[in-house]
Amino acid sequence: MKIKLATWNINSVRLRQDQVVRFLQEEQPDVLGLQEIKCLEEQFPYKPFREIGYEHIEVSGQKGYHGTATLSKLPMERLPTSFCPLDHARHVSTRVIAGSEDFEFHNFYIPAGGDIADPTINDKFQHKLDFIEAMRVYFAERFAKGDDQQVLVGDFNIAPHENDVWSHKQLLKVVSHTPLEVGLLETLRQTHDFTDCSRLFADDAEKLYSWWSYRGKNPMVSNRGRRLDHIWVSPALRPSVEAAGKNGHHIHVPCRTWHEKPSDHVPMTQDLDLSAK
Repeated sequence: MKIKLATWNINSVRLRQDQVVRFLQEEQPDVLGLQEIKCLEEQFPYKPFREIGYEHIEVSGQKGYHGTATLSKLPMERLPTSFCPLDHARHVSTRVIAGSEDFEFHNFYIPAGGDIADPTINDKFQHKLDFIEAMRVYFAERFAKGDDQQVLVGDFNIAPHENDVWSHKQLLKVVSHTPLEVGLLETLRQTHDFTDCSRLFADDAEKLYSWWSYRGKNPMVSNRGRRLDHIWVSPALRPSVEAAGKNGHHIHVPCRTWHEKPSDHVPMTQDLDLSAK
Protein backbone atom coordinates (compact mmCIF):
# COMPACT_ATOMS: atom_id res chain seq x y z
CA MET A 1 0.00 0.00 0.00
CA LYS A 2 1.35 3.42 -0.96
CA ILE A 3 0.51 6.56 1.00
CA LYS A 4 1.39 10.22 0.49
CA LEU A 5 1.65 12.49 3.53
CA ALA A 6 1.75 16.28 3.53
CA THR A 7 2.19 19.19 5.91
CA TRP A 8 1.63 22.93 5.44
CA ASN A 9 1.54 25.93 7.73
CA ILE A 10 -1.17 27.78 5.84
CA ASN A 11 -1.28 30.93 8.02
CA SER A 12 -5.10 31.28 7.93
CA VAL A 13 -7.03 28.49 6.26
CA ARG A 14 -10.07 30.66 5.52
CA LEU A 15 -7.92 33.22 3.72
CA ARG A 16 -6.09 30.58 1.71
CA GLN A 17 -8.56 27.71 1.36
CA ASP A 18 -8.47 27.97 -2.44
CA GLN A 19 -4.71 27.45 -2.35
CA VAL A 20 -5.15 24.37 -0.17
CA VAL A 21 -7.80 22.98 -2.55
CA ARG A 22 -5.46 23.53 -5.51
CA PHE A 23 -2.61 21.78 -3.71
CA LEU A 24 -4.80 18.83 -2.75
CA GLN A 25 -6.12 18.45 -6.28
CA GLU A 26 -2.66 18.66 -7.85
CA GLU A 27 -0.69 16.53 -5.37
CA GLN A 28 -3.41 14.20 -4.04
CA PRO A 29 -1.89 13.47 -0.63
CA ASP A 30 -3.79 10.92 1.42
CA VAL A 31 -3.28 12.90 4.64
CA LEU A 32 -2.52 16.60 5.10
CA GLY A 33 -1.60 18.32 8.35
CA LEU A 34 -2.35 22.04 8.39
CA GLN A 35 -0.98 24.43 10.98
CA GLU A 36 -1.82 28.00 12.01
CA ILE A 37 -5.37 27.71 10.71
CA LYS A 38 -6.43 30.71 12.86
CA CYS A 39 -10.06 29.76 13.42
CA LEU A 40 -12.37 27.89 15.74
CA GLU A 41 -13.55 24.38 14.89
CA GLU A 42 -16.98 25.63 13.82
CA GLN A 43 -15.38 28.24 11.53
CA PHE A 44 -13.24 25.74 9.65
CA PRO A 45 -14.15 25.44 5.92
CA TYR A 46 -15.00 21.74 5.89
CA LYS A 47 -17.17 21.77 2.76
CA PRO A 48 -14.63 22.56 -0.01
CA PHE A 49 -12.27 19.85 1.26
CA ARG A 50 -14.95 17.21 1.65
CA GLU A 51 -16.18 17.97 -1.86
CA ILE A 52 -12.80 16.89 -3.30
CA GLY A 53 -12.54 13.67 -1.30
CA TYR A 54 -11.16 14.66 2.09
CA GLU A 55 -14.13 13.49 4.12
CA HIS A 56 -12.24 12.88 7.35
CA ILE A 57 -11.21 16.07 9.15
CA GLU A 58 -10.02 16.63 12.72
CA VAL A 59 -9.63 20.21 13.93
CA SER A 60 -8.16 21.84 17.00
CA GLY A 61 -9.08 25.49 16.71
CA GLN A 62 -8.55 28.76 18.54
CA LYS A 63 -10.04 32.17 17.81
CA GLY A 64 -7.71 34.16 15.59
CA TYR A 65 -4.52 32.32 16.56
CA HIS A 66 -2.67 29.03 16.18
CA GLY A 67 -4.83 26.02 15.39
CA THR A 68 -4.18 22.74 13.58
CA ALA A 69 -6.24 20.50 11.34
CA THR A 70 -5.69 17.11 9.74
CA LEU A 71 -7.48 16.26 6.49
CA SER A 72 -7.58 12.69 5.24
CA LYS A 73 -9.01 10.51 2.51
CA LEU A 74 -8.67 7.62 4.95
CA PRO A 75 -10.68 7.19 8.15
CA MET A 76 -9.09 8.56 11.33
CA GLU A 77 -9.57 8.22 15.06
CA ARG A 78 -8.70 11.17 17.29
CA LEU A 79 -6.10 10.44 19.97
CA PRO A 80 -6.38 12.09 23.41
CA THR A 81 -3.01 13.85 23.43
CA SER A 82 -1.98 16.98 25.30
CA PHE A 83 1.25 18.84 24.55
CA CYS A 84 0.83 22.59 24.94
CA PRO A 85 1.59 23.82 28.50
CA LEU A 86 -0.63 26.88 27.89
CA ASP A 87 -3.42 24.78 26.38
CA HIS A 88 -3.21 26.50 23.00
CA ALA A 89 -4.61 24.71 19.94
CA ARG A 90 -1.24 23.54 18.67
CA HIS A 91 -1.65 19.87 17.84
CA VAL A 92 -3.96 17.20 16.49
CA SER A 93 -3.07 13.54 16.95
CA THR A 94 -4.92 10.80 15.06
CA ARG A 95 -4.67 7.16 14.18
CA VAL A 96 -5.04 6.80 10.43
CA ILE A 97 -6.88 3.61 9.48
CA ALA A 98 -5.05 2.00 6.58
CA GLY A 99 -6.09 -1.62 6.77
CA SER A 100 -3.30 -3.67 8.33
CA GLU A 101 -0.96 -0.68 8.10
CA ASP A 102 -2.55 1.80 10.52
CA PHE A 103 -0.23 4.59 11.68
CA GLU A 104 -0.33 7.47 14.12
CA PHE A 105 -0.20 10.97 12.64
CA HIS A 106 0.89 13.71 15.05
CA ASN A 107 0.37 17.18 13.61
CA PHE A 108 2.29 19.92 15.49
CA TYR A 109 2.56 23.67 15.54
CA ILE A 110 5.43 24.23 17.98
CA PRO A 111 5.55 27.79 19.41
CA ALA A 112 7.77 30.20 17.49
CA GLY A 113 9.45 31.40 20.67
CA GLY A 114 9.53 35.17 20.24
CA ASP A 115 12.63 37.18 19.42
CA ILE A 116 14.97 36.70 22.39
CA ALA A 117 16.62 33.31 22.89
CA ASP A 118 16.68 33.56 26.68
CA PRO A 119 13.95 31.78 28.67
CA THR A 120 14.72 33.81 31.80
CA ILE A 121 13.48 37.03 30.17
CA ASN A 122 11.31 35.72 27.33
CA ASP A 123 8.23 33.74 28.35
CA LYS A 124 7.56 32.83 24.71
CA PHE A 125 10.91 31.11 24.39
CA GLN A 126 10.31 29.26 27.66
CA HIS A 127 6.92 28.16 26.31
CA LYS A 128 8.66 26.72 23.25
CA LEU A 129 11.12 24.77 25.39
CA ASP A 130 8.31 23.51 27.62
CA PHE A 131 6.36 22.33 24.58
CA ILE A 132 9.33 20.30 23.34
CA GLU A 133 9.71 18.85 26.83
CA ALA A 134 6.05 17.79 26.74
CA MET A 135 6.77 16.04 23.43
CA ARG A 136 9.75 14.29 25.02
CA VAL A 137 7.65 13.02 27.91
CA TYR A 138 4.82 11.84 25.66
CA PHE A 139 7.00 9.92 23.21
CA ALA A 140 9.06 8.38 26.00
CA GLU A 141 5.83 6.93 27.38
CA ARG A 142 4.49 6.09 23.93
CA PHE A 143 7.58 4.19 22.79
CA ALA A 144 7.69 2.29 26.09
CA LYS A 145 4.58 0.58 24.71
CA GLY A 146 6.20 -0.05 21.32
CA ASP A 147 6.70 1.59 17.94
CA ASP A 148 3.24 1.66 16.40
CA GLN A 149 4.25 3.42 13.16
CA GLN A 150 4.52 7.02 14.31
CA VAL A 151 4.51 10.02 11.96
CA LEU A 152 5.32 13.53 13.21
CA VAL A 153 4.62 16.45 10.90
CA GLY A 154 4.22 20.17 11.17
CA ASP A 155 5.75 23.55 11.68
CA PHE A 156 8.35 22.83 14.35
CA ASN A 157 9.67 26.41 14.18
CA ILE A 158 13.19 25.01 14.37
CA ALA A 159 15.69 24.69 11.54
CA PRO A 160 18.07 22.05 12.95
CA HIS A 161 20.71 21.50 10.27
CA GLU A 162 23.33 24.14 9.45
CA ASN A 163 22.08 24.11 5.86
CA ASP A 164 18.44 24.45 6.90
CA VAL A 165 19.13 28.19 7.17
CA TRP A 166 20.57 30.69 4.73
CA SER A 167 23.47 31.48 7.07
CA HIS A 168 24.40 29.15 9.91
CA LYS A 169 26.86 31.64 11.37
CA GLN A 170 24.52 34.65 11.28
CA LEU A 171 21.52 32.77 12.67
CA LEU A 172 23.15 30.94 15.59
CA LYS A 173 21.71 33.49 18.04
CA VAL A 174 18.38 33.85 16.23
CA VAL A 175 15.36 31.97 17.60
CA SER A 176 14.66 28.89 15.45
CA HIS A 177 18.35 28.02 15.01
CA THR A 178 19.91 28.47 18.45
CA PRO A 179 21.97 25.59 19.85
CA LEU A 180 19.58 25.20 22.82
CA GLU A 181 16.40 24.58 20.84
CA VAL A 182 18.18 22.67 18.08
CA GLY A 183 19.78 20.45 20.71
CA LEU A 184 16.48 19.68 22.42
CA LEU A 185 14.78 18.81 19.14
CA GLU A 186 17.70 16.67 18.02
CA THR A 187 17.70 14.82 21.34
CA LEU A 188 14.01 14.04 20.84
CA ARG A 189 14.70 12.78 17.33
CA GLN A 190 17.73 10.69 18.25
CA THR A 191 16.20 9.19 21.40
CA HIS A 192 13.52 7.44 19.38
CA ASP A 193 15.52 7.17 16.15
CA PHE A 194 13.02 9.22 14.18
CA THR A 195 13.96 9.75 10.54
CA ASP A 196 13.95 13.36 9.37
CA CYS A 197 12.63 12.68 5.87
CA SER A 198 13.93 15.91 4.35
CA ARG A 199 17.50 15.02 5.22
CA LEU A 200 17.43 11.27 4.58
CA PHE A 201 18.54 11.48 0.95
CA ALA A 202 19.79 15.08 0.86
CA ASP A 203 23.47 15.88 0.71
CA ASP A 204 24.66 17.64 3.88
CA ALA A 205 25.71 20.63 1.79
CA GLU A 206 22.27 20.99 0.20
CA LYS A 207 20.29 24.02 1.32
CA LEU A 208 16.70 23.12 2.20
CA TYR A 209 14.09 25.79 2.99
CA SER A 210 10.34 25.69 3.61
CA TRP A 211 9.82 29.24 4.98
CA TRP A 212 10.67 32.70 3.74
CA SER A 213 9.89 35.83 5.75
CA TYR A 214 7.24 38.30 4.64
CA ARG A 215 9.71 41.07 5.52
CA GLY A 216 11.71 42.66 2.75
CA LYS A 217 11.16 42.73 -0.99
CA ASN A 218 11.38 39.68 -3.23
CA PRO A 219 12.10 37.06 -0.54
CA MET A 220 12.34 34.32 -3.15
CA VAL A 221 15.03 36.26 -5.00
CA SER A 222 17.20 36.88 -1.95
CA ASN A 223 16.32 33.29 -0.90
CA ARG A 224 17.02 33.81 2.78
CA GLY A 225 14.96 30.89 3.91
CA ARG A 226 14.77 28.38 6.74
CA ARG A 227 13.47 24.80 6.93
CA LEU A 228 11.01 25.10 9.79
CA ASP A 229 8.64 22.38 8.56
CA HIS A 230 9.23 18.69 9.09
CA ILE A 231 8.05 15.17 8.40
CA TRP A 232 9.52 12.54 10.72
CA VAL A 233 8.81 8.82 10.86
CA SER A 234 9.57 6.21 13.51
CA PRO A 235 11.93 3.28 12.83
CA ALA A 236 9.04 1.01 11.85
CA LEU A 237 8.29 3.32 8.92
CA ARG A 238 11.82 4.10 7.78
CA PRO A 239 11.84 1.19 5.26
CA SER A 240 8.67 2.68 3.74
CA VAL A 241 10.48 5.99 3.22
CA GLU A 242 13.60 4.31 1.86
CA ALA A 243 11.50 2.31 -0.60
CA ALA A 244 9.93 5.53 -1.89
CA GLY A 245 13.42 6.86 -2.65
CA LYS A 246 14.76 10.38 -3.05
CA ASN A 247 11.90 11.34 -5.37
CA GLY A 248 9.39 10.42 -2.68
CA HIS A 249 10.08 13.63 -0.76
CA HIS A 250 9.27 17.12 -2.01
CA ILE A 251 9.34 20.65 -0.64
CA HIS A 252 6.90 22.46 -2.90
CA VAL A 253 8.72 25.77 -3.27
CA PRO A 254 6.57 27.11 -6.17
CA CYS A 255 3.59 27.37 -3.80
CA ARG A 256 5.31 30.40 -2.22
CA THR A 257 4.50 32.36 -5.40
CA TRP A 258 1.10 30.89 -6.27
CA HIS A 259 -0.84 33.89 -5.06
CA GLU A 260 -0.30 37.57 -4.25
CA LYS A 261 -1.01 36.65 -0.63
CA PRO A 262 0.69 33.28 -0.06
CA SER A 263 1.58 31.68 3.24
CA ASP A 264 5.16 32.31 4.30
CA HIS A 265 5.55 28.50 4.42
CA VAL A 266 5.30 26.00 1.57
CA PRO A 267 3.88 22.47 1.77
CA MET A 268 6.03 19.38 2.06
CA THR A 269 5.11 15.84 0.97
CA GLN A 270 6.46 12.38 1.69
CA ASP A 271 5.55 9.11 -0.02
CA LEU A 272 5.45 5.91 1.99
CA ASP A 273 5.51 2.42 0.52
CA LEU A 274 3.88 0.58 3.42
CA SER A 275 4.48 -2.78 1.78
CA ALA A 276 8.24 -2.35 2.34
CA LYS A 277 9.12 -3.98 5.66
